[in-house]
Amino acid sequence: MDVNNIGLLAVLTAVLFAPFLVKKVEENLEIFFFIAGTAAVTITAGWTKTLVEEALVEPVKITLAVFAAGFIFKALQKQIAGHIQALVKAAGIKLFVFFLITLLGFISGAISAIIASLVLVEIVRCMDLDRPALVRLVVLACFSIGFGAALTPIGEPLSTIVVAKLRGQPYNADFFFLMRLVGGHISSVILLTGILGALITPSTYSYAKNLCDVEKETVKDIVIRSGKVYLFVMALIFLGAGFKPVIDTFVVNISYKGLYWINLFSSVLDNAALAAAEIGPGLQAVQIKAAILGLLISGGMLIPGNIPNIISSGKLKIKSTEWAAFGLPVGMALMVACYFFLK
Repeated sequence: MDVNNIGLLAVLTAVLFAPFLVKKVEENLEIFFFIAGTAAVTITAGWTKTLVEEALVEPVKITLAVFAAGFIFKALQKQIAGHIQALVKAAGIKLFVFFLITLLGFISGAISAIIASLVLVEIVRCMDLDRPALVRLVVLACFSIGFGAALTPIGEPLSTIVVAKLRGQPYNADFFFLMRLVGGHISSVILLTGILGALITPSTYSYAKNLCDVEKETVKDIVIRSGKVYLFVMALIFLGAGFKPVIDTFVVNISYKGLYWINLFSSVLDNAALAAAEIGPGLQAVQIKAAILGLLISGGMLIPGNIPNIISSGKLKIKSTEWAAFGLPVGMALMVACYFFLK
């Protein structure tokens, strides 16, 4: 193993374990991932003008969406809280959770994963759930959103990249290509997460709390959160670029089963970057399906795995250990279950 690979292995080990073992890292996750990303690019001598421009420009759209939504939801907070409380009373908490998780999953491909996760956060903030129930609901909903957003090329960067790379022969990918390829798997997972959410949500639910009095965000809170999202997305771009040479070297000619399991690394790397490196017109349909499903499932396991996780955990102050305690076992169960239905 050469020096570069040893360095990348050290970075990967730190990214995987430091957020759970070092409190300062967990409290400053964005800065830590930024440092790890720049280290990975430096180790592989991957610094280019194009990469820097991408890292500066790519997070802007997501950051602006988070920034604007913060002010919109701040202005509508009381109305949202009142409506959520009324809906929970009318439907019951378990049915409400089921519809929340599944609806956000199925519409995220149309409204984007970013908007769906922002809506999720505002709804959850208006619900009177204890901490464990809140974390479980958010993790399952982010799994659902991440899957649903992959159904269309406007839902998230991963699906945009896949459709663009397969637009020519032999797949001639169009807007509905991913729906045809993995729509059945994705729909099943969305429904499964909704059912699981309803089953594990406590049936006892307090209506006594005045949800209109939930803590209001300040302008400073919105600005800081938007800045953290910008830095986090930039960090993931650097991490993806730093590990790209390794991916390009070792992913070639891997079987569909191998592609499926190797994408567990998507839990800490940018799944769009992995999709760009792995997927191309030379792959068989089963390889493409396996790669996509592996990326989507592992993307929900840890906070860095996808944008909904990052947005939701940041705004709701969910720690890496809280997310992993539920996200990892759910993700691994989904990996095992979906493995038997790859073909």
